[in-house]
Amino acid sequence: MHSPNLTVVLLLAGVAWPAPSVLAQAPAQVPAAGATVSKAGTSWTPPRTADGKPDLQGTWTNATYTPVERPAEFKDRAFFTAEEAADFAKVALTRFLSQPDDAAHYDNAIWMSEKTVKGLSSLRTSIVVDPADGRLPAVTEEGRKRAELRAVERKQVGIYDSAQTRGLAERCIYWAHEGPPLMPTGYNSNLRIVQSPDSFVIIPEMNPAARVVPLDRRPHVGPPIRTLHGDSRGRWEDDTLVVETTNFTDRTAFRGSSEHMKVTERFTLVAADMIRYQFTVDDPHTWTRPWSGEYQITRIPDGIYEYACHEGNYGMPNILKAQRLIEAQQAAQAPARATTP
Repeated sequence: MHSPNLTVVLLLAGVAWPAPSVLAQAPAQVPAAGATVSKAGTSWTPPRTADGKPDLQGTWTNATYTPVERPAEFKDRAFFTAEEAADFAKVALTRFLSQPDDAAHYDNAIWMSEKTVKGLSSLRTSIVVDPADGRLPAVTEEGRKRAELRAVERKQVGIYDSAQTRGLAERCIYWAHEGPPLMPTGYNSNLRIVQSPDSFVIIPEMNPAARVVPLDRRPHVGPPIRTLHGDSRGRWEDDTLVVETTNFTDRTAFRGSSEHMKVTERFTLVAADMIRYQFTVDDPHTWTRPWSGEYQITRIPDGIYEYACHEGNYGMPNILKAQRLIEAQQAAQAPARATTP
């Protein structure tokens, strides 16, 4: 949903960029678990679907400069002051706008901008809220050995050997931000939510693979059935939707996770324009303890657009063909080098 024309006009005309925002200003204003309050702190009743559940449907954004893990300079502090938050967001925005316009691909400020300027999702200094230091737990010995083995295996094959040795993201088969857990991404960090009495559907704009969560209490599929996005099952606990996902693959590898990872998400509509999103990652084969995160998802007025990510698919034959040509040239030159005195 990025708007390059708007960004180009602002940049070329020298218009001052709007100050990045902090969506949920103070710790006291972030609703506690189970609460449904407006931003002003008054009681608030969420809109409901025909079956009486909170209506989370619509288009949302989880774009934020809030870091996943707490920066070292805020080691013992769970929250910014308002001034620190504004400065942190300003530095992040300046760094974003400072990308060279002639950079390869489209990863510069012109192509990565949205209509709404990204800010911080709250005064929290990290998305990780547990452990209390805002950092991921230590990796287990098993997790460390698995990461080392993965690194060794990557070195044993050439990344241009075949389509199978290319990254999954290149052909938009899987991007880690899709979740679960849902994570903010560099751009197009938008979501569409659709729900019915029996299903809850999340569609990210960036690599729009719809995740359909059954709400009919059916059990998880058996252990042999595994997918990159896992197997999600949802249930309502009062006005909070709880989604539990298991049955991942070893290629999911979310931050180094194993196929045994379990993710529990909680979606709570706390205001007309805000969902409190909470998640817990439990994988004793990777981390010494479960860890949790939290941030706000904000409603936006616009729809999302198709992210037709096929460059990697269309380009695959030429990527591999070019490498074969390079290898042939190197092979032809090898005898000449060997005979040179």
